Amino acid sequence: MSFEQASLLILLLAMLILFSLDRFRIEVVSIAGLLAGHALGLYPADQIFTGFASPVVITVVEILLIVQVLARARLFDSLAARFAAARPSDFKVIACTSSLAGFISIFMNNIGAFAITLPVALRLGTALMIRRRQLVMPVSFAALLGGLVSLIGTPANLLVSDALAKATGAGFHFFDFAYVGLPVAVAGILLVTLRIQRLFPEPDEAPPTVSSAVRRIVVERRVPHVSPLIGVRLSECPSRFGVKPHALIRSDNFVFGPLDQSAIEPGDVLLAEGADAVFAGLAAAQALIADDHPHGLHPDFTRVESVVMPESTLVGSRIRSLEVFHNRGVLVTALSMRAPRIEGRFIDLQLSIGDILTLEGPRMAITEALEESECLPLAPTVPAEPALFSWQPFALFACGVAASAAGLRPDIAFACVVLVLALLNHLNIRQAMADLNWPIIIMLAAMIPIGQAVATTGAAETIAGWLSLVVPIAHPLIGIALILFLAMALTPFVNNATVAIVLSPIALEFARAGQHAPNAYLIAVAAGASLDFLTPFGHHNNTLAMGIGGYRFADFLRAGWPLAVTSYGLALFLLALFWL
Repeated sequence: MSFEQASLLILLLAMLILFSLDRFRIEVVSIAGLLAGHALGLYPADQIFTGFASPVVITVVEILLIVQVLARARLFDSLAARFAAARPSDFKVIACTSSLAGFISIFMNNIGAFAITLPVALRLGTALMIRRRQLVMPVSFAALLGGLVSLIGTPANLLVSDALAKATGAGFHFFDFAYVGLPVAVAGILLVTLRIQRLFPEPDEAPPTVSSAVRRIVVERRVPHVSPLIGVRLSECPSRFGVKPHALIRSDNFVFGPLDQSAIEPGDVLLAEGADAVFAGLAAAQALIADDHPHGLHPDFTRVESVVMPESTLVGSRIRSLEVFHNRGVLVTALSMRAPRIEGRFIDLQLSIGDILTLEGPRMAITEALEESECLPLAPTVPAEPALFSWQPFALFACGVAASAAGLRPDIAFACVVLVLALLNHLNIRQAMADLNWPIIIMLAAMIPIGQAVATTGAAETIAGWLSLVVPIAHPLIGIALILFLAMALTPFVNNATVAIVLSPIALEFARAGQHAPNAYLIAVAAGASLDFLTPFGHHNNTLAMGIGGYRFADFLRAGWPLAVTSYGLALFLLALFWL
């Protein structure tokens, strides 16, 4: 093994570990890895930033711009209102919202499909009294499954098509992925719909509500002089009042000492964690109260829940530094967070992807703050941008899809769509570019030269040689089964685009070693990279679903492993049937 090959494998391993830890921003890790690759001599200086000009990255940017327009059209909101009026069964609601997410995901990226479908699902859940835990996870999984069907359903499909074009001179056609993706998507959506109500059954003693999902929040509340908490030791709070104390503040100073020796006094401030319904009950009983909001008497005063999206500017910020809210008189009054450790005061808590903020303030101020910070409102009380009541964006997008399916390069086809949307004043390109999910785009562009180095340095050939000593990769079905397994094993921990970039050169080497056409191997890479159901951090959709639905890590394992096993077997059968 040469120095270049060894250094590349070490660099890739280090980046994969950093991606999976989710402790550093993905764009920072990607840029650092890109520059490290050049320093190690893996590619010359004039190739460092070639990924930013890649047709794959350009197509992703164009689709994200178009999604912003389609999300404002409110087409599915009106359909949801009609659907709710028919009072369908819970199973029909789960099946229809999941199918809608899967269908939308065929024509745009997974996160866009999830973001468009989620408010519809939550509105239906609120109107029909369906628990969030039965709605959110199926929508997330369906968005991932729908991306298997088309060239633009997920960046992984675009990346493997680009790899095929560079290897053979022609990439995949628009619906080449559907031979495997469509049956797997239909079977997967049906399976998760059938199982989800048994996995998260309704309580027999109470009707299902949106708030009945088990979700814990962190709050900081004051202890009034009439509170039943006065004199209670912190160690007694979980058993007597259902809250877990994290800090006790007295006269702006922390009270230190063992929990069984620290007693609550009047005027203390308690930083605690518990179910939102528990804190509502404590507030009603005057046990823990929030400070008066300065705009509490404002006629437009409201309370809204919102989730921190992957592209949000709030990721990594502490509550004390959220000027986008403070400057508008909007307060963060509660936080449902993924971080296991809670230190300091409430304003010291650091936000991460999937955290849910509870905001209080004037309605329009919250709307403006959420738009600027790129957070997704969960409650239907906050209007989004002015609704776009026009069929033109959908017609233009359909024309772009048709042109791409007919053979026109996707980046050119969707560039035309973006241009026409801008000319018709449906899209403000300057504002829309600022609202893009830039961390994902930077990660894609930065990883492309590194992925190409896997082939140019001979690392893919070396890895294929190692694997050939273990399994007979010369047999096409065994080689494809191994590639599909590797993709599915990596994608629960690493972004699916990264999996596609790393494994595509290895898949091409498998095909070359066995003297087979590379199409089936690359389809296996794309499919495996999107079959991500086992962890909440492998894909942003699952991360958001965990926070919104109040799931635990084990819930993804319980719901995801039958879906992963079924999808693997069915995808392998379809690959052998249509591509070998």
